[in-house]
Amino acid sequence: MNNAPVALVAGGSRGLGWLIARELLQRGHTVAVCARDAAVLAESTSRLATERHGPGTVRGYPCDLTDPTQVTDLVRRVREELGPVEVLVTVAGVIQVGPEAATTEADFRASVDTMLWAPIRLAREVLPEMRARGHGRIGTITSIGGVVPAPHLLPYTTAKFGAVGFSEGLAVELSGTGVTSTTVVPWLMRTGSHENAWFVGDQAREYAWFGPSASLPLLAMNAERAARRIVDGVLRGRPMVVLTPMAKVAMRVHGLAPATTVRALGLAARLLPSAPDSATHPAARGHEAARRLGSRTVGALTAFGSRGARRYQQRSAQRTGGDR
Repeated sequence: MNNAPVALVAGGSRGLGWLIARELLQRGHTVAVCARDAAVLAESTSRLATERHGPGTVRGYPCDLTDPTQVTDLVRRVREELGPVEVLVTVAGVIQVGPEAATTEADFRASVDTMLWAPIRLAREVLPEMRARGHGRIGTITSIGGVVPAPHLLPYTTAKFGAVGFSEGLAVELSGTGVTSTTVVPWLMRTGSHENAWFVGDQAREYAWFGPSASLPLLAMNAERAARRIVDGVLRGRPMVVLTPMAKVAMRVHGLAPATTVRALGLAARLLPSAPDSATHPAARGHEAARRLGSRTVGALTAFGSRGARRYQQRSAQRTGGDR
């Protein structure tokens, strides 16, 4: 046990989750990081311990967040070894990019289990002690794709819409308890996640539009700045944190004119690659789709995102085959 507040970052072995864990460490928290891949987790926590630049300590916990039993065991172990969880941030996610016709039920199941059920189960595991103490902070990383439907991201959008509803509804239920629920709505960020996203349908052409979108500075946010703003919002107990002016505009336009927004996004979807007529091909990771595409232009357009992949532990997942 220790006297520092304990923070649990679910899905903190790379990308945005890794940066959030680092930010909490710098602010003096004892941070428990969980991820499915034990090898990636060990490498990530070792680097966090080296680069924390603050008084906090970190410990890794292998856990498959889609397994309810493992979620319960995770929270129990953190409580017994570090102390009760005072801050929970759920970041874990999976992205499948491609037209609906090329997706499978398994894609939807993976998205919902990871990005909706995991936040629900984790929150319900830590809430009894938080309520008893009269204090606690819960942050759920959703997406602009959980407020405005994004084309060619239907499994992701389905799960994120649910996560927004859960997180906002939880904030309502917790009013007056001293425990808060923060819904985080990011825009695209330069974490390098496009290299580990799954691409279905015409994989190379799907990567050709998604990779640059998640990498270019005018379209994607700096991930370190995003992590600071997220941690600020969660620790202050804000009900919602919306990152970037573009996300705020998109939400307002959709709120004022939802039918028009859906029609406009439908037109955008028609410009994206259609599903191949041939039999369904197995999904490909982003770094594999990039090799198949073989485009120097797209390589240049994704340079900033690829830099993020190197800096924020995304490349380690490629070596081990770990999930995002």
